[in-house]
Amino acid sequence: MKDAREARSAAVVINTGSRRGAAAHELALDAMRGAGVPVTSVHPVHSGAELAGALDQVMADGHDLVVVGGGDGTVSYAAGRVAGTDVVLGVLPLGTANDLARTLEIPNNLAEACAVIAHGKVVDIDLGRANGQPFLNVASVGLSVGVTEALSPRLKRYIGPLAYGIATLRAYARHKAFRARLEFPEGDHEPMELEHLLQVAVGNGQHYGGGNMVSPTAGIDDHTLDIYAIPLAPLREHVSIARLLKDGSFVEHDKVYHLTSRRVRLVTEPPLSVNLDGEIATTTPADFTIQRNAVHVVVPQGSTSALLDGPGAA
Repeated sequence: MKDAREARSAAVVINTGSRRGAAAHELALDAMRGAGVPVTSVHPVHSGAELAGALDQVMADGHDLVVVGGGDGTVSYAAGRVAGTDVVLGVLPLGTANDLARTLEIPNNLAEACAVIAHGKVVDIDLGRANGQPFLNVASVGLSVGVTEALSPRLKRYIGPLAYGIATLRAYARHKAFRARLEFPEGDHEPMELEHLLQVAVGNGQHYGGGNMVSPTAGIDDHTLDIYAIPLAPLREHVSIARLLKDGSFVEHDKVYHLTSRRVRLVTEPPLSVNLDGEIATTTPADFTIQRNAVHVVVPQGSTSALLDGPGAA
């Protein structure tokens, strides 16, 4: 399928627990059906267990378009389920950050996002994996895990992306430094031993954390992972780094380590939880890989974020 209008049958899976999921459910269905999307199956879900079951069902039913509404964690999980198949993923950004939608140039407005599902083009994007678990934007350890733990659903629902700033301050105040070893199985870099760290992140996409950029050159269709590490430092250093997060130029700061690779193994002392697109899903040691052009997804006709060039593209 090269165009969303070629879909024979569409299933809609909406996480009603996401920030806008409950309110958007009926509106999204009406908008898509009104635009001609052949919706034949609808699955509202309230938990991760229900999401897994719903996706298993729609895959077994043979739909060629699966529209998923929710936050980045919900969409990443769905992407992992459809990866490597011919099933096309449609995205309704109903979460707090909606960084994948930002990367793919999908509008945050619900009606406009539904119009993209109906009239957009199909591209294929890379999928990151950490110990086999999928992520589309960024996987990380350290401060970001503390931020995720400090983000309550109530806080996200009432103040939206501003919740990330409040949660970051809370997490920063109680962060404990850690050590890390980065190993590169493909031999493109020498192993790195790093101490007194604030955070290590592995980026697949372009945006994360409510609009921050992984790096100025990062892309979700470039078949590489962007890896960066930020050491613990005086507050003024972290403030200077934070000011550069929006455009990704923080990776050029002299206190930040940054490189790219297709595979990296992260070992930490102590072992740490790993945050995958806002969900704590695995622990270190962690092996990060890139699954090239693994997910077919609908984007606006004018989007330049990715191409449809097949799984063998280098």
